[in-house]
Amino acid sequence: MGIRSTAAILVGKSSQWLLKTFFKGGSSLPGKLALRIDPKVLDQLAKDYQVVVITGTNGKTLTTALTVNILRQEFDSVLTNPTGANMVQGIVSTFLSAKAKKGDTKFAVLEIDEASLREVTKYIKPELFVFTNIFRDQMDRYGEIYTTYKLIVEGASQSPDALILANGDAPIFHSVKTINPQKFYGFDHLPDKEQLAHYNTDNVLCPNCQHILHYKMLTYANLGKYYCPNCSFKRPALDYRLTELTAMTNKQASFVIDGEPYQIEVGGLYNIYNALAATAVAEHYHVAPEKIRAGLAYDEKVFGRQEVIHIGEKECTLVLVKNPVGLNQVIDMIGLTPDSFSLVCLLNANYADGIDVSWIWDGNHEAFADMEIPAVIAGGDRHKDMALRLTVAGIPAEKITEVASIDDTIQKIQQLPTKHVYILATYTAVLQLRKRLAEKGFIKGGMSND
Repeated sequence: MGIRSTAAILVGKSSQWLLKTFFKGGSSLPGKLALRIDPKVLDQLAKDYQVVVITGTNGKTLTTALTVNILRQEFDSVLTNPTGANMVQGIVSTFLSAKAKKGDTKFAVLEIDEASLREVTKYIKPELFVFTNIFRDQMDRYGEIYTTYKLIVEGASQSPDALILANGDAPIFHSVKTINPQKFYGFDHLPDKEQLAHYNTDNVLCPNCQHILHYKMLTYANLGKYYCPNCSFKRPALDYRLTELTAMTNKQASFVIDGEPYQIEVGGLYNIYNALAATAVAEHYHVAPEKIRAGLAYDEKVFGRQEVIHIGEKECTLVLVKNPVGLNQVIDMIGLTPDSFSLVCLLNANYADGIDVSWIWDGNHEAFADMEIPAVIAGGDRHKDMALRLTVAGIPAEKITEVASIDDTIQKIQQLPTKHVYILATYTAVLQLRKRLAEKGFIKGGMSND
């Protein structure tokens, strides 16, 4: 190890200790400091790790958490990065915090932002990439879905021997031949039925001949058993298959993957994809089914992913929303709720949220009008936009309360008429809400789940 790397690691670890000791929290600052001293410090920090990278538009955080939970049933040393630390400086901070013993088989399971992957893989060489999905998201930052896919393929190509484990139900992941070897996971739980995706769905044109793709099975959005009726393009053979969806509620689901029954303690079809991806990783590393079951059953809600928070007497389920496809899946999950609930929608438009909020008009808020929701709060920096969208969706204006500040939102939540409350919030709104809830003593921590 060179002098610069040694100095960078020393400064990074020292600043990390100071932050955790005196400020009771983590930060990407140690990573920034280390990178300033040695831009290649990540190469040195990660050299002894088997690195698994999880990237894509939706599902990175929960897929990472489930994968870590499963691998920890089998291996003693599994490092991961906290939510929000998925860019280069955050990854460096993650490795600086490592406490692995010498001689351990050391894993690093890293959630990495799509736009950052190329930068991270300049310095670390993953042996496995997991691609969850690519949907339209923060177009001011990522551009079109094809641009995003190009970014992650380029990032993976810097480790050309690493396997890409991709969602086979997503047409975009089979649209180009990659340098990296590929395997695929997906759903195979229904008999064939000829159908088309919804007319407002992205990425349903054949990449070879531009005809509209047909489906023999659809799960949601453009995911499913697709084929082109005009040429040979079709879904690849699946290496890891979900063959039965046994049960699904707003709080949990059970299913069969490669002949083994599993269950997760979180609701929604989209989260079953996350569990399928994590199970595929586990099978790749020959983890036994009973250990996979134990890892998937681990009931610790991830930051902003159906996280249950008690605000006074209210039981609030906090869900991060950031794009139309993810929002629609959350709405479908909420629709499975058997009990009465109130709704809070917090919309911000900061850089981390995406400054263009027009995406809310592509979300199926109209479904809320068909649910028995006695009261709705529209909040966040763009509360007026949110209130207008809900009104146009058909929710009576007298049910909607506009709230500008987080403090007033917390107060109004405690006055809602139902015990159960769903809070849908964009990324910085989640951070602001959790920070104030921590300061008021409703939760411990606040800014992230580290």
